[in-house]
Amino acid sequence: MVISPLRRKVLRDLRRLWAQVLAIALVLAAGVATLILGNGAYASLHETRARYYEENRFADVFADLVRAPLALMGEIEAIEGVLAAEARIVKLGLLDLDTMTEPGSVLFVSLPGGNGAGLNRLYLRQGRLPEPQSAQEIVVSEGFAAAHRLGPGSRLPVLMNGKRRELLITGVALSPEFIYALAPGQMMPDPRRFGIVWAPRASLEAAFDLAGAFSNVVLKLAPGTDADRVIEALDRLTARYGGIGATARADQVSHAFLDAELKQLSAMVKVLPPIFLLVAAMLVNMTLSRLIVLEREQIGLLKAIGYPSRAVALHYVEFVLMIAVVGILIGFAAGAWLGVGLAQMYARFFSFPYLVFARDPQLYGLAAVITLAAALGGALYAVRSVVTLPPAVAMAPPAPVAYRQRMGWLRGVLALRQTGVMVARHLLRWPFRTLSSMLGVAMAVAILVASLWSFGSINHMIDITFFRSERHDAQIVFGSPEPIGAVHAARALPGVMVAEPFRSVSARISHRNLSKKLGIIGRPAKPQLSRVLAPDLRPMAMPEAGILLSEALAAALQVRTGDQVTVEVLEGARPTVTLPVSGISLGYVGLGAAMEIGALNRLMGEGAMVSGVSLQLDRSMDAEFYAAAKAAPKTDLVSVTTLMLARFRDTLAENITVMVTVYVVLAGIIAVGVVYNFSRIALSEQGRELASLRILGFTNREVSGVLFGELGIVVLLAQPLGWIIGYGIAVAMVAAFSSDLYRVPLVVGREVFATASLIVCLAALVSALAIRGRITNLDMIEVLKTRE
Repeated sequence: MVISPLRRKVLRDLRRLWAQVLAIALVLAAGVATLILGNGAYASLHETRARYYEENRFADVFADLVRAPLALMGEIEAIEGVLAAEARIVKLGLLDLDTMTEPGSVLFVSLPGGNGAGLNRLYLRQGRLPEPQSAQEIVVSEGFAAAHRLGPGSRLPVLMNGKRRELLITGVALSPEFIYALAPGQMMPDPRRFGIVWAPRASLEAAFDLAGAFSNVVLKLAPGTDADRVIEALDRLTARYGGIGATARADQVSHAFLDAELKQLSAMVKVLPPIFLLVAAMLVNMTLSRLIVLEREQIGLLKAIGYPSRAVALHYVEFVLMIAVVGILIGFAAGAWLGVGLAQMYARFFSFPYLVFARDPQLYGLAAVITLAAALGGALYAVRSVVTLPPAVAMAPPAPVAYRQRMGWLRGVLALRQTGVMVARHLLRWPFRTLSSMLGVAMAVAILVASLWSFGSINHMIDITFFRSERHDAQIVFGSPEPIGAVHAARALPGVMVAEPFRSVSARISHRNLSKKLGIIGRPAKPQLSRVLAPDLRPMAMPEAGILLSEALAAALQVRTGDQVTVEVLEGARPTVTLPVSGISLGYVGLGAAMEIGALNRLMGEGAMVSGVSLQLDRSMDAEFYAAAKAAPKTDLVSVTTLMLARFRDTLAENITVMVTVYVVLAGIIAVGVVYNFSRIALSEQGRELASLRILGFTNREVSGVLFGELGIVVLLAQPLGWIIGYGIAVAMVAAFSSDLYRVPLVVGREVFATASLIVCLAALVSALAIRGRITNLDMIEVLKTRE
């Protein structure tokens, strides 16, 4: 195979400049990897969810109610646009495992009559479905089974409607309805303390006294059907049976959390890859510009012997393309490897039956095209000088750099030593390159700031939520509203020191054409265990008349303090009233609305009723309290704050640590790539000067100080710029991540900026040490023979 002379020169240049080539290629690879990783993960989740939903007939509308006769299903099925409707029994129960002292819950869901029929079909992992008429056989969710090492043939003791039963597990399954299985009132899935149990309808009818009735209905709609119109019709039918308002798929808990994750991935794809590709384009421009300057004589010679300007320009374009290809290949491998790891993390976090990282050839092709475009964009300006350079001019030595006398003020004003003046002159002589290097280092700092802020924000969220607002040790939630006497019964449980009641009422709050469905929480006038905080963190007293809205709800409804909102209660007598907004509260989880419990009960017209009790405990008596709370006949759910907090910390710690580690590596690649290329270019330009200093008697340390002084100034000046850019990215990420499910507070402390700068400075130091060896081994005789 014959290789043309220019092609051989390209290969020779790649080998000679391998370190700079690798540094640029790694930055390009980081851009490719994040592009493939983000888009691939998004496509994987999105396509897997769509396929899973379709194959297992995930419902479009969900509605809970107290008790409705099965005869109502005929009217529900007759609603225009409804393809299929399924009446179910959905009820909470308590775990009674000997291996668990702390409380745990299960959600019972009835199975349709025929195996494999109905909506929200199960995906069996092990075993079989229960016999339709069996009173003991059940199927359990996979995460719950794994947490307790259960499988077909295992026994599961539970409390159903206050009565203890021991059920036989015949299968382990997944459901599209519970990809994100979240217990009521919880912030993170906890498969040890919450699981899904599917049982035959006959079994649940007997256990919960619902013979010939149902407590939940799900609908499948025809394509193009207006879900809001169907929900309105369904609410009219179920209102007299205790319906609390139907919800569309978009508001179903599991689907909504998965949507929020997809939103975060989309935001990551929009932020990270452009940063890497911009820095890579600047590095290509810096390196190629310097290479062309060093090879002026060769360019002139090539043109003089007949090579056209176009061929010489394409030679340097080919050099850049080779670097880009190396970066693309490394990025492909890194993106695929990281993508598999991310898919595995999502598989643990979300309960999918399958989740394979998408390897769409179109995605890889798009990543390659974008990367090549970025590399070529960086090369265009440098290559233009090759085309316009006449052979005679190219073969002549370049004109000496004219620093001009006016730069002498640097020494006088800044009191610089002569070496300091050399540093300042060199930086100011090529301002574009200096600013490009500063911007590249600043981007590395920005990536770290934009990732490290999450630690402080999560700690702030935990402090506000678990220590300043929800200060209780445990909560008992009743299956239905109970008279105030239930509070006294709860106070009498072992270990209970303080008991504070609350009331929860489902309602739709509207302002003009905007509305949100949520639970209004009734609290005592001056709550102590479950407080509402103002934006300045002051505890807020419950208003005698009026309602408090969280910042997120107020923003969604576009209301301010003093505005009027319409409250349509969705249970009981279902009154509709207009209330003033008495204040705006702080809240990071969900949409919040609060009233004084007495005012809420008067609105309901039901007397003094409570939905549950917040408790402060003597922690030395936890075991006794857990046993007594589970045995209480009215208990539907027991929530322990310390257990919920521990799960919240563990899950977030794992996910955030993985992501931040990736960001730190990527930021380090940028810092090393920028600093190393800047150092090599500076060394090639100042080789004669540095060698002259050595001959004049300067030590290696003093000579190195000239070059390191330039690096130090670039790196230090880049820090504030990186902080500003990183803060801006963090603001954009907070806006992108916020949803009705949760809001992430923006807390960027000084330690974030300090840590980001320290990591980048360490990466710069590594690059400087790599260059120092070249300065030490500088061949003074060869350098002094050069014409520059």
